[in-house]
Amino acid sequence: MTIKTKKQKIIVGLSGGVDSAAALILLKKQGFNPIGVTLKLPRWGKNKKENANSHSQSIEIAQKICRKFKIPYFVIDAAKDFDKKVVNYFITELKNNRTPNPCVVCNRDFKFKKLFEIAKKFKANYVATGHYARLRQQNPKIKNQKPKYELLTAKDKKKDQSYMLSGLSQKDLSKIILPLGNLTKDEAYKITKKEGLNFFKRIKQSQDFCFVSGKLLTKFLKEQVGAKKGKIIDENGNILGTHEGRHFFTIGQRKGIKLPNGPYFVFGFDKKKNIVYVTKNKKNLFKKEIIVYPSHLISNEKLKKPINALVKTRYQQESTPAKIIPQGNKLKIIFKKPVFSPTPGQFAVFYKKEICLGNGVIN
Repeated sequence: MTIKTKKQKIIVGLSGGVDSAAALILLKKQGFNPIGVTLKLPRWGKNKKENANSHSQSIEIAQKICRKFKIPYFVIDAAKDFDKKVVNYFITELKNNRTPNPCVVCNRDFKFKKLFEIAKKFKANYVATGHYARLRQQNPKIKNQKPKYELLTAKDKKKDQSYMLSGLSQKDLSKIILPLGNLTKDEAYKITKKEGLNFFKRIKQSQDFCFVSGKLLTKFLKEQVGAKKGKIIDENGNILGTHEGRHFFTIGQRKGIKLPNGPYFVFGFDKKKNIVYVTKNKKNLFKKEIIVYPSHLISNEKLKKPINALVKTRYQQESTPAKIIPQGNKLKIIFKKPVFSPTPGQFAVFYKKEICLGNGVIN
């Protein structure tokens, strides 16, 4: 993307981590006038255990960095909006026996929309984050034609986060800058270290949901969704044990089933009878076809005929060659080889080589 950077205001989302810090430093050096913003999220638990994005230490780090580079910094309380857009979605999906992906929904419905609102207040044209993905602008010089934007995978394939950004629109991408798309994680560390920010190596990168730690997740689910005992049954109808709630399980899950003579894998549910079905045969979890609905294409176009693409049904999964076939308002995906455990509620994300085309919710 070709942007005139001189004195352009830009809102930079800061989490207190190395990625957003490196993005801030790069934008400052490129001639932007960054404004640092941390979105304060809700905390869950009796002891108000804080998460990575609302932890006072993370705010202190972001504040320290902005002070060092003489950059304005603001903490915005966004807890109510986050509860409404992300936490409610998470709980509703679990109650419906679907496996939510709060990160995709957060980026699509909450994080960037909130940053755009803040940008409007500060009269800033762009927002930036520390996501590892790239943007490309098409036909920028053609008169009377709006530029088209493409979301591309990152240089660092291990850190690529295009999957998490696959719900963004053309309008969103026109206002976003992703400074880390052509960098590796190691290069981001080097940028911060060069500026004297040596403390990032000592901070463990969180893998938890941003609104509840992994250790408290079971308690969170019991409080928010409830607990209801039911049977665990294998594919032959044998009762193997009991569970405390279907929502504690996801299709393909192996850990936490707590049955002897395993391993067992979750492969289905009966919502009315409150049954969790398990199998020892991992082959039962592989699927050749899936249906996704609703779906979203970043181009804003509607798929009118079948296309060949690469598809991921989980964030960390290798992409698989597939044919995507429009069927009314749904998409049918036929994989070249069966994929392991495509899970209802999760997102299937479509790619054409390095271009992220969009996504669809697995039904």
